[in-house]
Amino acid sequence: MDIKDIARPLDGAGVSAFLRSLPARPLLLGLGEARHFVAELGELRNELFRHLVEHEGYRSFAIESDCLRGLVVDDYVTTGAGTLDDAMERGFSHNFGTSPANRELVRWMRAYNERHDDKLRFFGFDGPMEYWAESPRQALTGLYDLLDGPLPRAVVSRETLDTLLGPDDRWSNEATARDPSQSIGRSEEAERLRLIADDLVALFDTQAPGLGAKDRERAALYARTAVGLLRFHYWLADASPERWTRLSALRDAMMAANLRAVAERGPALVFSHNLHLQRHKSLMAFGDEQLEWWSAGAIAATHLGDRYALLATAHGTIGDDAPPADTVEGVLSALPWDHSIVDARRLAEAGRELTPRVSHDFAYFPLDPAQLGRIDGIAFLKQVVKPD
Repeated sequence: MDIKDIARPLDGAGVSAFLRSLPARPLLLGLGEARHFVAELGELRNELFRHLVEHEGYRSFAIESDCLRGLVVDDYVTTGAGTLDDAMERGFSHNFGTSPANRELVRWMRAYNERHDDKLRFFGFDGPMEYWAESPRQALTGLYDLLDGPLPRAVVSRETLDTLLGPDDRWSNEATARDPSQSIGRSEEAERLRLIADDLVALFDTQAPGLGAKDRERAALYARTAVGLLRFHYWLADASPERWTRLSALRDAMMAANLRAVAERGPALVFSHNLHLQRHKSLMAFGDEQLEWWSAGAIAATHLGDRYALLATAHGTIGDDAPPADTVEGVLSALPWDHSIVDARRLAEAGRELTPRVSHDFAYFPLDPAQLGRIDGIAFLKQVVKPD
């Protein structure tokens, strides 16, 4: 088989042809990163999203960033609230606000919305966490304030809620990543807050019909984030060997819940690491441990079926690190285009004897040849500059 027979240039026309080749129109189209902060991929992603908006009816963009901080960006792109600088500074986690490609995307989305009534939406879909977690204050108090009235006050007074939460730095203590004894996730206050969160979520279900669409959407986000954060903090305080496997799984489950909420709005482009979007189990070395958990993409695909699709990114030469010829990246490097879109399932069916790439760039996660059949397509960039 000639590799060119299952590939074409990765541009707007190529993505539209890829969408038409799928068994169903996806509600979520994942564009996975093999490595964060690759400038060429960010620029290409922006070009593809513009095409999806203008030609395929896409109206939402979701990124692997704090879902609560993302509200700042969404408010900016939909209403013009604040400034672009403020949206980039306060609206992203993981340093993603420093990315020139992300800045250009937010600027373009705001400019588009100024000219159109059918607004584009921006979503962060990660939880407020990394290897540690933020305080549940914003989520719990945000939900409490949206419900308002005598019923939430019957659950807990606002004063008591603030007292139980205490200083935010008790929660957002980065030392908890390595030392579970420093976590307050199993304290008396945290245990009580978990019960309060459960009662407030149940109360939201009873009051949802009386809320406007925007408040319902925001309350639902606050509800699942509050419950998820308190659960994550509980397991941060766990000292068992399963601690990080459980925490990794909980984080991706929160991501998946946010993605399902995004999917309810119609077609969206989702930009995240391949590890969080793939259908097969994620594996990662973590110190002396080998972590294994189901990704957000795998969970979302379980619920959405064919309405979930994945373009997993792979890179050929990264700086001066060229892939061996018998790897997926090595085979795809023979393609004549700088950027290609490849039918991954047909590549898997071709029966090539491919070996996993071992990259000198340890931040790069190569594609596993054994899992190609579980990917819909590959977005391949033949050569990229190694990020600093």
